[in-house]
Amino acid sequence: MIQTVKAITTAGELLDHGVGWAALWLHEAVASHGDKNIKEVMEAWMKSPFVVNPSVHFEKNSVHMGSSPRFDMYGNEFGLGKAMAVLSGYTKFDGKVTSYPGREGRGSIDLEVCLLPENMAAFESDEEFLSIVNE
Repeated sequence: MIQTVKAITTAGELLDHGVGWAALWLHEAVASHGDKNIKEVMEAWMKSPFVVNPSVHFEKNSVHMGSSPRFDMYGNEFGLGKAMAVLSGYTKFDGKVTSYPGREGRGSIDLEVCLLPENMAAFESDEEFLSIVNE
C-alpha cells in the first residue's frame, strides 16, 4: 500500500525560512498522518482499487520521499556479507528520494536520490546544500 503525505510550500518560503523549517514542515505532515488517515485511504482503495502511477500522483516539480526506518535493510544476510548499498528498485523518477537506516548504524541514514542529470549538477554545485550534507 502506498500513500502520499504532502507538505506544500513555495521556493520563496524555502529561501526565507531555510532547510530546518522545511524539515519541520515535513515532520509535521508525516506525524499528522495517523491510523485514521491510513484506514480511510485503505477503505477507499478497497472500494475502487488502482495501481499507483508516479506521473499521475506526483507533481512535476516535487520531491517524493519514501521508505521507513522500520525496515532493517542491511540486516538481511544472504551469505555474501553485509550489503554495500541498498537500492529501491525499478521505479525511479526525477525528485524521488528513498531513505534507509544507514549501513553504519548508530542513527545514520542512507539516501538514494534520483535526479535528472541537470538537476543533480545544480545540487553538486550548490555550496549551501553541500555544507549541509557534508556535516
